[in-house]
Amino acid sequence: MLKSDLRAEITQQLNKAVASDRLKIDEPMSMHTTFKIGGPADFLVLPASMQEVSAVLAVAKCYALPVTVLGNGSNVLVLDRGIRGLVVKIGEHMSSIRRDGEVVIAGAGALLADVSGFAADSALTGMEFAIGIPGSIGGAVFMNAGAYDGEMKNVVRAVSAVSPDGIITRFDHDEIQFGYRYSIFQENHYIICEVELGLKHGDPRVIARKMVDLTDRRESKQPLELPSAGSTFKRPPGYFAGTLIEQAGLKGFRVGGAQVSDKHAGFIVNAGGATAADVVKLIKEVQRRVNEKFGIMLHPEVRIIGED
Repeated sequence: MLKSDLRAEITQQLNKAVASDRLKIDEPMSMHTTFKIGGPADFLVLPASMQEVSAVLAVAKCYALPVTVLGNGSNVLVLDRGIRGLVVKIGEHMSSIRRDGEVVIAGAGALLADVSGFAADSALTGMEFAIGIPGSIGGAVFMNAGAYDGEMKNVVRAVSAVSPDGIITRFDHDEIQFGYRYSIFQENHYIICEVELGLKHGDPRVIARKMVDLTDRRESKQPLELPSAGSTFKRPPGYFAGTLIEQAGLKGFRVGGAQVSDKHAGFIVNAGGATAADVVKLIKEVQRRVNEKFGIMLHPEVRIIGED
């Protein structure tokens, strides 16, 4: 716990880096995650530029504050005691989208659905797969998000990011080292700020039909009516996590307010009043039972952050 005088000093310095209405103190993280779960963050900032990100990181470094980066909060579980230090949320204030020929340049806070829609409106193909992924493009690059045989690594041309020391750097595609649900940003702790996508001209009618089809498939199969963090587990080689969980008899299984979706077993949902502790217990029980029945250990795709 920070002493009140130090807390006030840090607040003052952060207010020099970002406008006061974009600095939140003791902010409940349940307001910033699609799971609607999570304790308070000591400080949460909503920067509006790479320069502001750099300035915020300078304050964090000066006071030795741990830094947590958040996008749309769609692939994270924040634990019940919240997050100590500084949360940098790359959101709507860094969500501009523009194009240069076949290249779309998006602020990292832009939602994937908005980027996909912008590309479609520009008769550019390649981003249709992302129409139903409920996250920001920065978060999607961070974890190399994918769906319906598409992945971010197939369309990202370059990324501009800010180092922990506040240096703005441009990463070309090969430097990002994309892998399955992986990018170099999980290791180097740079904050993704802008993404360049290399797309191709396509038939607007074909693009629109594909996006409608993928949206219909998602809405019919996924539990969109309840808060969740998307797919809970990574896909084990040669299997589907949801199928294994269902075959283990866990569809609809609950721990407190957390439930294995009875619509799609690959999702854990907040069925009402779930705590992070409920979700963690449920994840562990699913892992145990699937491993016991099939000899396969499932690994969470959801990032678990904060203090329990």
